[in-house]
Amino acid sequence: MQRTPQILWADDEIDMLRPHILFLEQRGFEITAVNSGDAALDAVGEKPFDLVFLDEQMPGLNGIETLQRLKALRPHLPAIMITKSEEEHIMEEAIGSKISDYLIKPVNPNQILSAIKRNLDVKRLVSERAMSDYQREFRELTMKLMGRLDAAEWMSIYERLTHWRVELSRSEDTGMKEVFDMQYQDADRQFAKFVRDEYGEWMAGPGEKVPMMSHRLLPERLPVSLAEAAGRPTFLVVIDNLRMDQWQVIEPLLAEEFRVVRKAPYVAMLPTATAYARNALFAGMTPAEIARVHPDCWVGEEEDGSKNAHEDKLFSRLLDRLGVEGKHGYHKVTNLAAGRSLLENFHQTKDARVTAIVYNFVDMLSHARTEMEVIKELAEDDAAYRSLTLSWFEHSPLREMFSEMARFGARVIVTTDHGTIRVDKPVQVRGERNTNSNLRYKVGRNLGYDAGDVFEVREPERFGLPRPNISSAYIFAQEKDFLVYPNNQNHFVQYFRDTFQHGGISMEEMLVPWVELDAK
Repeated sequence: MQRTPQILWADDEIDMLRPHILFLEQRGFEITAVNSGDAALDAVGEKPFDLVFLDEQMPGLNGIETLQRLKALRPHLPAIMITKSEEEHIMEEAIGSKISDYLIKPVNPNQILSAIKRNLDVKRLVSERAMSDYQREFRELTMKLMGRLDAAEWMSIYERLTHWRVELSRSEDTGMKEVFDMQYQDADRQFAKFVRDEYGEWMAGPGEKVPMMSHRLLPERLPVSLAEAAGRPTFLVVIDNLRMDQWQVIEPLLAEEFRVVRKAPYVAMLPTATAYARNALFAGMTPAEIARVHPDCWVGEEEDGSKNAHEDKLFSRLLDRLGVEGKHGYHKVTNLAAGRSLLENFHQTKDARVTAIVYNFVDMLSHARTEMEVIKELAEDDAAYRSLTLSWFEHSPLREMFSEMARFGARVIVTTDHGTIRVDKPVQVRGERNTNSNLRYKVGRNLGYDAGDVFEVREPERFGLPRPNISSAYIFAQEKDFLVYPNNQNHFVQYFRDTFQHGGISMEEMLVPWVELDAK
């Protein structure tokens, strides 16, 4: 049953407003009427309200003073100021005190009703419109998913699904969310089959139907972007683990300072893990080629040491290979102190032709969610995970760095090495003691598994992957699966279920953003 909206109306001449109050009550609103600011504060302390009307010129506490005290009690309570005066300083003071709207006396009932709908019903109206729009597009997406799609069409479908994933998360219609979840799961299942069928051909080389992938990304796109920058500094910002939906909620924060020049999502290579996908991105080579051509920069699965300690070397060598002249820089931020340090010295990047910045926060967030109960509670689902990412970005040194880039008049490329997915279905795998620990892919000898549960690669070189041993094979989890060993399986299933992981095959992990921005 829908709750009756509760409205507080404070005006020293409240008795003269009885016709307006009766008009609103007949339309389903419950009105609490008081005749002073003090009475309004008492009412808010006793009862939850959805909206408050305040007369600006009340004796005792005036409307603005009452508003300021109300906001201290209920910061998110929408307030509409009603005033006889149109003087600019009154409007400025009211807006500065965070009113949601204002009306000029005398007011009529329809003005009051319109103000309520703008402020109280906006979420419901937007939700209803989203429901209606998705219902129409649901049929179109269903028809497309029934056809034979190429990589570009899959990218387009994923962008639309991601749009609706964000939009519908704001709705209270659980039924429509369930419909969307089923459509999304069906799409991810079909995408996994598509990748299994096509991935070998993609890795064989460029072609008309071969999508842009990690190892070809910078060699093909960076020179074009540098040429378009025409001497302006260019920044390559790689936010590790950034999914398409996370970018969608971050993008509006940059709209005041940047305009979008180009959006061209790409396919992250397998494994969708930092040691492979990010090295491939910065080297402009497959992992197998890196191991062969730059053995000093490749650390295998069974070797000790960081798997991503040489990105700066790989990037520098790529720029030399591309013939990119001029000063360049590379910075990796793995904690708040490193971010603040880079921000303090950010002016030094202005003279470089191209500067790469790897920001690891989102990756750290996904790992922290696995290991820390408080983060699990804060990011209990995909919507909360997006919200936490947005909150971090809004207050991060990286957000301030973007402002500095805008001040430089820079070309800015925002991308990632891979995405991440919330896993929920365990798949049993057996392996030797030294088999890698990633939950979305395994590489090693004598792996035991049900071939129908995974994507298996027994010829790693054909897929651009190094072969640690002559009998080594790779397997990849699909959709929301995660790989677990039989030993102490129940414990690990309970520990890792509903955590965010990467390394396998899913739209979230493989279809990732590439966005080019110019400072306004």
